[in-house]
Order: sequence, then C-alpha cells, then structure tokens
Amino acid sequence: MSAAEFPRLIDRRHLTAQPVELVADEAEREALARRFSLVSIDRLQATLSLEADGDAVLATGAMSARIVQSCAVTGDDLPVTIDEQLHLRFVPEAAAEEEEVELEEGELDEIPYAGTTFDLGEAVAQSLALAIDPYATGPNADQVRTEKGLSDEAASGPFAALAALKKD
Repeated sequence: MSAAEFPRLIDRRHLTAQPVELVADEAEREALARRFSLVSIDRLQATLSLEADGDAVLATGAMSARIVQSCAVTGDDLPVTIDEQLHLRFVPEAAAEEEEVELEEGELDEIPYAGTTFDLGEAVAQSLALAIDPYATGPNADQVRTEKGLSDEAASGPFAALAALKKD
C-alpha cells in the first residue's frame, strides 16, 4: 500500500478542545484526484472536533470539496461541490476486531487505528471518495442518451455509454 496522499496524524493523547482544520495543498489534491480517478480536486478541507471516548476518539464536523469529475455518459468535465457532515469514531484495532457491528444510517463510521495515533486526513479522503457520485451526469447527458438510443432506464447503466460507442 502506498503512503497516504493527505496524511494528518493525530495522537489521541494530545487532543485539545480546539477544532482541527485540515486543508489539502495542491500536491495532495492532485494525488487524491489520481487516486479517485477525478479530473481535479480544486478544494478539500474539513473542520473536525475531536473528543476522547475512552480509548476511542470521536471526530465530528464538516468536510467540503470542489471537484471536477467526468460525466458518466458524455465524459465531459463536470464540476461538483460536496458538503458533508462527518461523524467518525477511531477505535483501537483490537476493539475493532472483537465484534463486527452493522451500523445504521446516521451512526458513526468506525475506523481502527494502531498505537496512539490515527490518520484524520486519510479518513477525510475516504469520506470524500464515498461522497462522490460515480454515475453523475452533466447537462448534455440526456441528449447523448437520446442520440445513442439509451433513453430508457434499462440502457442507462454504468456501461451504457460504452455499449453505445461500440455501435458507432
């Protein structure tokens, strides 16, 4: 596994009441864009409050990003703004392995860590990846679907654009 593109290591023994501000620099945004197959990430930032809960750490706050991804139908650049509330819980690896729990929507995501440090930046990066709509479409998608005969629901899946190109 390669090194994290957006590392922000936090030692749980040194938590403060001040929220943690994370802002990805240009090199980090470029590396994350490659990792997530995006055209670009123009902005990625998060503000999170950290609170100890025994050996676990609760991280709550907001993440915002401005990305450019490819339209799932046309391949055109599609600018997208993402604003997400984050509710994360970092737990020691041993505790995470003891019991598998299925979380309901809105419950905290549990992220295991080893030792006394966890990577808050990687958690934000993964949260960004989960917030990206892999099937996002732009303003020309309907026109291209119609031109390529993909206007019905069954023909508009993730591989529909490829099938249409094959017809040409």
